[in-house]
Amino acid sequence: MTDDTPIVPDDKDWTWTIESRCPECGFDASTVEASQLGDAIRSATLPWGAVLAREDVRVRHTPGVWSDLEYGVHVRDVCRVFDDRLHLMLDEDDPEFADWDQGAAAVAGRYAEQDPESVARGIGTDASALAADYDTVTDDQWRRTGRRSNGSRFTVLTLGRYCVHDLMHHLHDVKAPDVTG
Repeated sequence: MTDDTPIVPDDKDWTWTIESRCPECGFDASTVEASQLGDAIRSATLPWGAVLAREDVRVRHTPGVWSDLEYGVHVRDVCRVFDDRLHLMLDEDDPEFADWDQGAAAVAGRYAEQDPESVARGIGTDASALAADYDTVTDDQWRRTGRRSNGSRFTVLTLGRYCVHDLMHHLHDVKAPDVTG
């Protein structure tokens, strides 16, 4: 059962994780090389099939914190949003990304009501597409830029690192098996 406790929005600026090890999850995205991004995305999304098969996948273990299912839907959407942003950066000069209110997306997308098996398939499909798109980035494209409306700036490389941290951090959130090897 999910509870009706409102989710506390995470309004922290996590962009520092592209340069430093995260003390919460232990992942250091700054060590991921451009040539490793596709494989890092694949590795960071692989455990979700097992996570979403858990019997208690819909349970919010802590009031005000997403269930494993809700985190899984978010991870699927992360892959979609970052792939869209990657394409913008490759196709346009220094684009500004549309704002993404993750809490509003969870409510509008009815994350808690989605089918775990469909979500697992969606993660696989969307992560594969994102990883494949990173695999095709050429040397001269890694420094292309994009920015969020709050002024945070990314290159294609740092956007990928930021994404991988997000994916790894959510594995930590749901206590998934370690994939850092």
